[in-house]
Order: sequence, then structure tokens, then C-alpha cells
Amino acid sequence: MPRNIVFTPKAGRPPPTYSQAVKAAGLIFISGTAPTDPMTGAIKGTTIQEQTAQCLTNIRTILEESGSAFDKIVSVTVVLADEGDFSGMNEEWLKWFPSDPPARQGAKMPVRVPNLKISIAAIAEA
Repeated sequence: MPRNIVFTPKAGRPPPTYSQAVKAAGLIFISGTAPTDPMTGAIKGTTIQEQTAQCLTNIRTILEESGSAFDKIVSVTVVLADEGDFSGMNEEWLKWFPSDPPARQGAKMPVRVPNLKISIAAIAEA
């Protein structure tokens, strides 16, 4: 089964230890995506809503650059630094997925990164 590494600088630059996304088996697997500003690499936003929006913006960009689309997301994993941010994340989430949302699971960040509140990984149809 062939697989293709997907990368676009328009969605920030991941650490060198993993790929931004991999396209294989008719799907696109997007690594945990932080709320980084693609131009500066800095975390964008101070609230969970702002950071959720930036993560989803970066994911949408990765999908578009790989020939897919945001509405083709089938599953996501949301990782929060503070479980108390769930309701604020969900508030922003509903703006992006007002109906027929993808399957979703959550997790708690294993390590704290200063100012980082959220990371989102996604799987979408290619």
C-alpha cells in the first residue's frame, strides 16, 4: 500500500520527529495539530476558543493542500491541557461542526507546554 507524506508550510511546521500528515488507503491521517500561526510558529490565541479555531484552521489548510476538504473529516482526537477547557472547546467546535460532526474522542496532554491549551489530530477521506 503506497503512502504519501503531506506537508504544507501554510499550516505551520511540525517537529522533525513526525509528519504533518500521511495519505494512505484512501484516507489522510493528520498528526496532532497545535494552534500555531503558520507565519511565526508561535502559539496563536490565549483562550481555548481561539486556540481551537486555529487548530481547525490549520487542519482545514492541510486537507485543502492535500486535495481533500474539511467536510471529509471522519474522526478526530482532541487533546486538552486542562480538562476544565472542555466546554469552551466544545463551544467553538459547534461553530465548525454545526451538524453531522465527525467521531470524536478526547485525551489529556501528558506534558505541559507553556501557553498550549489544545492539540487536534484528524482522519479524513482523501
